[in-house]
Amino acid sequence: MSDRSEAGRGVDSSGLGDGGLGGGDASLSVREMTEAVFSSLPVAVVVFDRRLRMVMGNRAAELLFGDADLIAEALGRTTVEGHYRDWAVEFRQVMETRREREFDGVTYQDREVGDRLLNLVCTPLTDRSNREVVGGMLVAEDVTARVSMERRLAVSERLAAVGKLSARVAHELNNPLDGILRYINLAKRVVEHTGQDQVIGYLERSRRGLMRMVEITAELLEFSRSTHASLDESDINRILEDAVKAMENKAVADGVTIACNYHEQVPRLRGTSNIFQVFCNLIKNAIDAMPDGGVLSIATGVVEHAVVITFEDTGVGLPEEIERVFEPFFSTKGPGKGTGLGLAICRDIIEKYKGRITAARRAGGGSVFLVRIPLESCLPDRSDRFGGAGGKGT
Repeated sequence: MSDRSEAGRGVDSSGLGDGGLGGGDASLSVREMTEAVFSSLPVAVVVFDRRLRMVMGNRAAELLFGDADLIAEALGRTTVEGHYRDWAVEFRQVMETRREREFDGVTYQDREVGDRLLNLVCTPLTDRSNREVVGGMLVAEDVTARVSMERRLAVSERLAAVGKLSARVAHELNNPLDGILRYINLAKRVVEHTGQDQVIGYLERSRRGLMRMVEITAELLEFSRSTHASLDESDINRILEDAVKAMENKAVADGVTIACNYHEQVPRLRGTSNIFQVFCNLIKNAIDAMPDGGVLSIATGVVEHAVVITFEDTGVGLPEEIERVFEPFFSTKGPGKGTGLGLAICRDIIEKYKGRITAARRAGGGSVFLVRIPLESCLPDRSDRFGGAGGKGT
């Protein structure tokens, strides 16, 4: 594949032409050195024409694609990637738009060593004389080892974060434990000296302390998870609607109206039980922030290559240091009414999708929580979209 024809002559992608850097024998020497460097590059490099026929490539490209003739067919046979379903369409779009494109995390099936991950970069090539696009160049880098290391580092960082939390967890658990011990001791003394009339009250307070310990432990375990809880997939609107229905009774009991405005064309996500947990937590927090009733407005949309979900309430608002609401064990609720882990867990889950969750004060009172999930973290479009559109309320 090293040089299939003269089609690559006169092609310019970086401002350097086909000529040498000097005259006479020096020009030939530079050309030979350039070809040697090109051939020994650790990344696969393929040059193709407008018909996507591979014109030339280096040794790494030969190992990757063999003696294939069409680059799109070669990738179609050796890769499994749902985001890029038609390589021919993708590469023609690069040439038509004259814009370089990156395809990260493409799974390449290697019969000898198993699946590998490739990062691909496709660049349009133009003729220097008339600036017409004559083909393209594909660079494929094997990032399997690097991604594996990044994943191991992510797990290590998560374990380190959990370790840092352990001291704070011990402090949080110490208070209810101390109360439990005191009330149990008091109950024993009452039984011994005055009878059993007050024992039930003391035991009830002990139970509350134990239940708080159970709640903290359960949320801490959720926070320490390193992978998505499930591989199921669903439309984001449908997940949100399920969360609204789950919180409907609480909203009605607290006099809160939930108004929803769904964008008709939002993508699907995998690991929906985690996203459902995020939506339920944000809705619950908003309802709790409106003890005298109010309105929670929820909207979805697609803005700047990302799905945006907005939760806007008319409640009591946010503290002065807004970012503190995402810190573990920080809570604006009264004693015993929350663990302070909910929003920390929400941020952790959204970041797994390379997304962001932010908080801001609402004009006129209340708060706005905004969740952004990049489209690259979503699944390819399907025909069975969520059918409901805006204006729905509970």
